[in-house]
Amino acid sequence: MNIYFDNAATTVCGDTVANAVFTAMKEVYGNPSSVHSLGQKAALALDRARSDVAKLLNCEAKEIYFTSGGTESDNWAIRSAALTGALKGKKHVVSSKFEHHAVLHTLNRLEKEGYEITLLDVYSDGIVRPEDAERAIRDDTALVTIMYANNEIGTIQPIAEIGSICRRKGVPFHTDAVQAVGHIPVDVKADNVDMLSLSAHKFNGPKGVGVLYARQRVPLNIFMEGGAQERGRRGGTENVAGNIGLATALTEAVENLEANAAKTIAIREKLVKELLKIPKSRYNGDPEKHLPGVANFCFEGIEGESLLLKLDAAGICASSGSACTSGSLDPSHVLLAIGLSHEIAHGSLRLSFNEQNTFEEADFIIKTLPPIIEKLRSMSPVWERIQKGGK
Repeated sequence: MNIYFDNAATTVCGDTVANAVFTAMKEVYGNPSSVHSLGQKAALALDRARSDVAKLLNCEAKEIYFTSGGTESDNWAIRSAALTGALKGKKHVVSSKFEHHAVLHTLNRLEKEGYEITLLDVYSDGIVRPEDAERAIRDDTALVTIMYANNEIGTIQPIAEIGSICRRKGVPFHTDAVQAVGHIPVDVKADNVDMLSLSAHKFNGPKGVGVLYARQRVPLNIFMEGGAQERGRRGGTENVAGNIGLATALTEAVENLEANAAKTIAIREKLVKELLKIPKSRYNGDPEKHLPGVANFCFEGIEGESLLLKLDAAGICASSGSACTSGSLDPSHVLLAIGLSHEIAHGSLRLSFNEQNTFEEADFIIKTLPPIIEKLRSMSPVWERIQKGGK
């Protein structure tokens, strides 16, 4: 039995999407910059994909820039806002302590270049407080960037409120919405967002394609030299087939958003109810302001990597946090940010799932996980100390 509960890392490409990509690769293979008929056919297909994405996000097609994924979109948005701000003497950026590393590492680089970075607390529930963001904004703030939903614990942030504060104060607002788009309603106008990042492979689209939404009149610097593609701001021949796949996947996800969420939430509630019966276990993040398909647990007295290997041997694919840091031996910065100790954070498990998963698969996890934890604890000196009343 092979059960895939690591959809926050990536998703399987849906049949409709795969067929759309394959057809485009065979039939719309011209270079969109070419003046001949095949090139113009490709250009029209690319324009249609751009318009489809814009409609789903409630914005204009000219505000959509195709990229290679969420990491590029985050880098582009943050560095563009930082460079624009610096021209006005503004070299301060506000973010949060549990952002994706595509954001945090970009901010680290800016800090080395002379920018000042303020990272907001996220508290034990994993939620940024809008009032904290408002207090952090200064006259020299060039950007506020807060993720829409956390990739490890699934908490949804008050984006519209923070966006409203930024709009009122005249500060550009970016959100990394990679985990949110395709799973919960996202409307860039209602959310008061100036820039937004998304990635196709998080909602059953192809890997290597993403979007940066940038509101009109928000300055966007040239990210890559080489040609006039993406309105002169990102040179290089466009990935027509991949972008068609992105638009197809997003259309399918948004059209089925309510039904997909209902099923996924039911699976999550079942997992939470049963797995919290395991002694010394905890569920991380606010239970209400939460993505439908992410459930993050900590089990005291075990080590997350050993747990994942045992689960994999049982046919269950899961993770302990972000796939981008899966090789690290350090505990999750997200779990540390919500106040967990290093020892407890080391015993984390992220189960992430979508409408393609089943209740039968959830039942198998519920049956399989407790004896694995019991076995690992029986070999753990940490668990022995906990049993004796130690910390």
